Amino acid sequence: MTPAPPSVELTGPPALAPLLARGALLSPFKRPRPDAGHPRTRLVLPGLRVDGARLAAYERVCGFPTGEEALPVTYPHVLGFPAAMRLMSARDFPLPLLGLVHTSIRITRHRALASTGVYGLAVHVEGLAPHRRGTEAAVVTELRAGGDVVWESRSTYLARHRTSGRTDAPREPEHGPLPAVDEWRLAGDVGRRYGAASGDRNPIHLHPLTARLFGFPRAIAHGMWTVARCLAAHGTPDATVVRADFRAPVLLPGTVTYAAEGGRFALRSAGDRVHLTGEVRPA
Repeated sequence: MTPAPPSVELTGPPALAPLLARGALLSPFKRPRPDAGHPRTRLVLPGLRVDGARLAAYERVCGFPTGEEALPVTYPHVLGFPAAMRLMSARDFPLPLLGLVHTSIRITRHRALASTGVYGLAVHVEGLAPHRRGTEAAVVTELRAGGDVVWESRSTYLARHRTSGRTDAPREPEHGPLPAVDEWRLAGDVGRRYGAASGDRNPIHLHPLTARLFGFPRAIAHGMWTVARCLAAHGTPDATVVRADFRAPVLLPGTVTYAAEGGRFALRSAGDRVHLTGEVRPA
């Protein structure tokens, strides 16, 4: 059995702006590889309460109903993001924060979570793995209530670099295209609105000029906004497992097609370019 990583208790959510700055400054000095060391610390934040105003802003921009008693299934990711950023911007995290790509997320919600609840949060880096385009890190987030894990996620983040012919683990078999359900016209300010609600103000999401500095013709939507928007349309059971793979960026402004059938969903654009695929099932 793998021993649990040592815990460090935080007194409050870390401020994101200094973490982004630190990560940017350290990025040029990092040389990612799958066998590199990584932080072994488990960051813990007890007594966490949800800010109602920020939650409402998040619900509005993602399309969830406002004023519900239960948290949206993706909202704990927002609560854990500052702690995850503290780990990924640290000197001992081997992947450069600049250019890091969120490639997938798997969420397990064991029961509905009250928006007025008090929770304990824990985040740690599970490990590194080779990817055909570089090195991928897995970050695990847990939310506890009364000592029990009530929500957990595993996100993967990719640092692109030259490889020696390594390949990913085999993908699950591809299904046929899902039927279109709705068409969404996305405003150019979606990234700024989501950034204000979530705290994730990565410059690639905010303005065309800052996005062009990183090789994008326009600002791109946050990956976690795309999955949240799809789940707001799809709906989820109280106890649920969600899997989503981020396949291509969504340019802002733009038009995308939401497609779904059964528990599967996808987001695509003109020419059937697939931006996101995912699945919802009962836990």
